[in-house]
Amino acid sequence: MSKGRRTAPESASARLCEWRGLNCYNMGDPMKSVALHNLGCKVNSYETEVMRQMLIEKGYRIVPFEEVADIYIVNTCTVTNIADRKSRQMLHRAKQKNPDAVVVAVGCYVQTGQKAIEKDGSIDLAVGNNRKKDIVEILEAFLAARKKDKTLEGTTVPNMDGPCEYEEMQLKQTAEHTRAYIKIQDGCNQFCSYCAIPFARGRVRSRKPEDILREIRGMVDAGYREVVLTGIHISSYGVDFGEARRGQSRLMELIEEIHGTEGLDRIRLSSLEPRFITAETAERLAALPKLCPHFHLSLQSGCDETLKRMNRHYTTREYFEGVEHLRRTFSNPAITTDVIVGFPGETEEEFAETCGFLEKVKFYEMHIFKYSRRNGTAAARMPDQVPETAKARRSEVLFELERRLSREFRERYIGKEAEVLLEETKDLCGRTYYVGHTGDYVKIAVPSTGEKGRTGWLGTVSVTDFLTDEILLAGPAG
Repeated sequence: MSKGRRTAPESASARLCEWRGLNCYNMGDPMKSVALHNLGCKVNSYETEVMRQMLIEKGYRIVPFEEVADIYIVNTCTVTNIADRKSRQMLHRAKQKNPDAVVVAVGCYVQTGQKAIEKDGSIDLAVGNNRKKDIVEILEAFLAARKKDKTLEGTTVPNMDGPCEYEEMQLKQTAEHTRAYIKIQDGCNQFCSYCAIPFARGRVRSRKPEDILREIRGMVDAGYREVVLTGIHISSYGVDFGEARRGQSRLMELIEEIHGTEGLDRIRLSSLEPRFITAETAERLAALPKLCPHFHLSLQSGCDETLKRMNRHYTTREYFEGVEHLRRTFSNPAITTDVIVGFPGETEEEFAETCGFLEKVKFYEMHIFKYSRRNGTAAARMPDQVPETAKARRSEVLFELERRLSREFRERYIGKEAEVLLEETKDLCGRTYYVGHTGDYVKIAVPSTGEKGRTGWLGTVSVTDFLTDEILLAGPAG
């Protein structure tokens, strides 16, 4: 993207959205209502929560997205063409609900869909990545300018081409009451052949450890028991800080620092690159009692030839070695992953290799996706695109495999005790339960006896049976 490019004509709207020296107006009338909608990943969810928090602090009234609001903010996703379409649908739905509302598109779709944004009459204001922290100031400047000029149009996309710093945002509370997602980095340098995210999010930018620790301490003080370290590519954390100590990982150092936070009970990691797990790293992770033994190692394919075409930077042998390191140092860790079926050129033989590898690893859970052709990526231009019928058939094979492997993993808990963090109440099978997760992310339900204050309880229960296909039933320990 060209530096400072505007997608609206030179006008009051163009002038009001200059990112540096932006004038701010106090338009935070308590009666102004804002509805937010989030699409996409946990990073987007975190950023939406921060934007919601900032708007509340400025006096805006937050309402559900289904209601009529003065302002609609959609935090968009662009990971697939389907995600682009869903982003457009939510923006159009907002304008249809209230034609007089200010509709704001935020995030990844804004970065990759500039031409479509410019032509879309449903969008009043567009804010790209790395400017979400300025959402209130940008919005208030737009509102003030539009008050003077009712015909105002203003959409602006910030520069993401050159080097830039991490966009610091601080979260104080979330919709969840026991688990907090903590964003530690943004951007990706991997450039997998099917993925547009490096173009939408830019290069790797890591958050300063002191800022991460400050946010975590604040969340612990607010009553959160567990944090999940998330980002676009957390295995790259710290690569932009300069060279780490020889043989050391900046991410591993950060995890060890976080482990020392007083009052924090659990640390959970989001998706990791397989090469992050070495024998030394596995041993250091196993030495941290607060670390949850749940590891999401991104795979995408169990066939080496397919991995090459995907521009993944490991082989199935290297992947399996990482799994073995974890299983040698942890007792029955949960290994989860992502798998893409129907990638361009994937033959029946290559798919069979993937099936065999998935059986060999014995994953706890697999997120299975049919390959979606993403405009602008290398994979979209590859020959031998796989027909949709073949993708659908192959994904069904893997869904059935995933169901079987997941049940086998959960069955190991029956008749045993497990530590669970109760997170919410749910009505299931005609009864109310407290529901939470073990450290390895197995969902467990405990019958409610009507007592208050059980949400946020961390303790040991006895697992007795399956309540549903995905939830185990438990009672008091002992």
